Amino acid sequence: MASLPCLLFDSDGTLVDSEILLADVLGEVLPQFDLPFTATQYLKEFRGVRLLMIIEALALRHEVHLGDQYTILEATMRERMEQRMRAELHPIDGMREALQALPEYLKAVVSNGPERKILCAIGISSLAPFLMTVYSALTRLAFGSPTPRFIGRPARRWDWHLMSAWLLMMLWWVVAGLEASVHVVHLNRFPDEETTPEGAIAIHHPSELLSAIDQLRV
Repeated sequence: MASLPCLLFDSDGTLVDSEILLADVLGEVLPQFDLPFTATQYLKEFRGVRLLMIIEALALRHEVHLGDQYTILEATMRERMEQRMRAELHPIDGMREALQALPEYLKAVVSNGPERKILCAIGISSLAPFLMTVYSALTRLAFGSPTPRFIGRPARRWDWHLMSAWLLMMLWWVVAGLEASVHVVHLNRFPDEETTPEGAIAIHHPSELLSAIDQLRV
């Protein structure tokens, strides 16, 4: 096991196909708090951005002061999102097969979402048996932004020091991984909209993951 990398997976848009659900929920909930928003707007402008940053940007744009309403907004959004996930969530096409093809690797989920949401997502999508643990930046560090310091935590948990292959969709996680000097595999499902940063390996479907990891180990 010591000769193998640990594989760290982002959740939304990488392991599970949750982003369209999140876009719909935001489009339903935010206008109730005087923040005009549509699902299309999320996918075009805010995909991968944590909730607080979206709300702050919209509040500034529309000159809305939420005050104590933010707590109600977040709770409403989280509850409705969990309902939608339990009814409709699926793994990314090909992801279960990709994880099954990597039984000997240490695998963890590292995400900027709340731990409850991550655990719910991988449980509903039946991916939990393939993943050892979950690291939530929001739960463990009290903020939801990926940083090189946070990326190092799973490595220290496993006393790992060789290399780590990151499978990510959100570009800010890719950049953080590169800044942490780990190897990054970017699952770029939207190549017409996203550019994989120099230094990361781009794949467009989970079926390409095994060959990408083999490339990293050369």
